[in-house]
Amino acid sequence: MKIVLPGGSGQVGQVLARAFIAGGHDVVVLSRSPQVAAGRVVSWDGRGAGAWTREIDGADVVVNLAGRSVNTRYTAENLREMLDSRVASTRAVGAAIAEASRPPRAWLQMSTATIYADRVDAPNDEATGILGGGEPGVPEYWGFSVKIAREWEQAQETADTPRTRKVALRAAMVMSPDRGGIFDVMLSLVRRGLGGPAAGGRQFVSWIHDSDFVRALNFLIEREDLTGPVNLASPNPLPYRDFMRAFREAWGIRIGLPATKWMLEIGAFFMRTDTELVLKSRRVVPGRLLASGFAFDFPEWPAAARDLVSRWRVR
Repeated sequence: MKIVLPGGSGQVGQVLARAFIAGGHDVVVLSRSPQVAAGRVVSWDGRGAGAWTREIDGADVVVNLAGRSVNTRYTAENLREMLDSRVASTRAVGAAIAEASRPPRAWLQMSTATIYADRVDAPNDEATGILGGGEPGVPEYWGFSVKIAREWEQAQETADTPRTRKVALRAAMVMSPDRGGIFDVMLSLVRRGLGGPAAGGRQFVSWIHDSDFVRALNFLIEREDLTGPVNLASPNPLPYRDFMRAFREAWGIRIGLPATKWMLEIGAFFMRTDTELVLKSRRVVPGRLLASGFAFDFPEWPAAARDLVSRWRVR
């Protein structure tokens, strides 16, 4: 197959590119940067039409991952850029598919598990999950992350592409041993003895092992009956305190200093990121994948963490 990855130069995109190439597929990465390790690179700006649209015409699958990283300070300007980059790139991909003489049979569009409400009482699946925005007791600006997710998905949903099946990937944290990824960042805390509970640690962490992420996308590409939102997350999210305990055990360290909210604020300031990434409870489960017969290789975090740590040490 020919698979086009808009925004495929990032960590998640490269996980997919390597796997698709290993599977014998022709992989085209649409990127602003010419320095991409895996995949044939074609330049694009993530907004307007250009020569890159010829790669869409005749492709079998498009997996759009484009959008500014969420690992930044959540200032008004940065939040607006996160929104604009996601919506504009999705509209550009939709327009290219709409104008193609031979449009791809499937368009998998990145979204986020952050679309669901902050909660610890029950898991969010696609059918019964509560979408976020305006929950009591959480910072008001967290609602903007939900707004981004909603408008991101709407940009795909409203695209006029009747010959192309559309799936919105509500992805949890994709854990891979690649340098600079979320696993690598969290492991750096564990290695320094800082991998303890954060603000009590009751908030849930949703995650997915990189091999299951790749397998799930291959599953969705082949399943012509699946459309709309699909949660990409392990079936077993767990509270942050338990998540980090298993992380420490996988690394082989007992010490994990706890952090209060004010300590997290200070740390986030110096790391140029935001505490929502740690403090929001994301209790998300893959209802549609499980109902469709998908089986996870790594459904439990302790085994996944051991595998990822082992691969991280090798790399």
